[in-house]
Amino acid sequence: MEYKYSVSSVQEFTELLRQNFAQPLPLADFSSDELFYLPNLAQISTNGMKQLLSAPASNQTFGLQAMTEEIHATFQIESIHSSRNSIRHILNGYAPRNEEESRIYGMKRGLDFIADRQNTITEENLHQLYQISTGDYLPDEDRLLPDHFYRHDVVYVVGGEESREGLPAQQLPDAMKRLVDFANAKDGINELHKAAILHLAFAYYHPYFDGNGRTARLLHLWYLVQQGYPAALFTPFSRYIAESKAAYYKAYDRVEKNALISGYTDVTPFLSYFCNEVYNRLQVDVIPPQADLQVYQTALANGKITEKERLLWEYVLSAYGTEEFTTKQLEKDFRNAAYATIRTFVMKFHEMGLLAARKAGNRVYYKVR
Repeated sequence: MEYKYSVSSVQEFTELLRQNFAQPLPLADFSSDELFYLPNLAQISTNGMKQLLSAPASNQTFGLQAMTEEIHATFQIESIHSSRNSIRHILNGYAPRNEEESRIYGMKRGLDFIADRQNTITEENLHQLYQISTGDYLPDEDRLLPDHFYRHDVVYVVGGEESREGLPAQQLPDAMKRLVDFANAKDGINELHKAAILHLAFAYYHPYFDGNGRTARLLHLWYLVQQGYPAALFTPFSRYIAESKAAYYKAYDRVEKNALISGYTDVTPFLSYFCNEVYNRLQVDVIPPQADLQVYQTALANGKITEKERLLWEYVLSAYGTEEFTTKQLEKDFRNAAYATIRTFVMKFHEMGLLAARKAGNRVYYKVR
């Protein structure tokens, strides 16, 4: 707008929007003025909401397939190398073999932490989440000082068109307290909007020397888990962000550039990005398929499914979702069953109509129907 209209016209228009349509937030910008947003400009599709409210078929705390993609993508966004094989190795409970897998192990520790709904969002828990997921694996120069929740010095935010300084260190304690209070407030704000606002505000403040983006994305998931969205940890949000990485950083930039023109920090561009590129793109196959759960539940109730078979079925739903797998792969990944048990399980569940089979050469590939 600044190219088409005068500065005064733009300021007059944005002030009109702020006074008549904007919703203020109990969060402050770098000048200690309130952030705000325009809720009507960030619409969430019914399908996106439905996916996040779906109850996963597995009783696992998080989806192994989804969180493999989540970890791979959250590192990819920050140009940190990781392989899906290494991620699956760590998620399946093996010890890290190198520096790359140590970072992955940190993210697994973070996922385990936020999956436990007893771990509510507090400043102490946020600090713990950061330390176990990221801080413990940083070089000394990027670590927080002892007994410090946040950085003590300046940091530069990179990723957009230009680097900028994060919130001055002396302002962080107050800003982060307000952020945590906002996360816990019962204010009637749409919870999916609020998760994205927390994500944006955390990255905007940049409270650490390194790992701010990863922690912001974990915070986003953590808030949704706390609010009772059962599919949050079965949905690889960061995969969608990685696929629209340029737009992700541009949304941050637009928030800041608009503030320079209007004098007010409106977070709507980031909300619009998240609704359009993430929430509204959630696909049906992201959630582990439900198959014919009535068949399964009836067989379970009638004692026709053993405890080991129940555990194997839940693992298949969580680890593979819509992906194909072989009996050998399931034996390797599950680790806690003999091959004969695996073979009996897949044959039985295939006969029940819960698994589909496809032969290719000497191999048979299975997947959830």
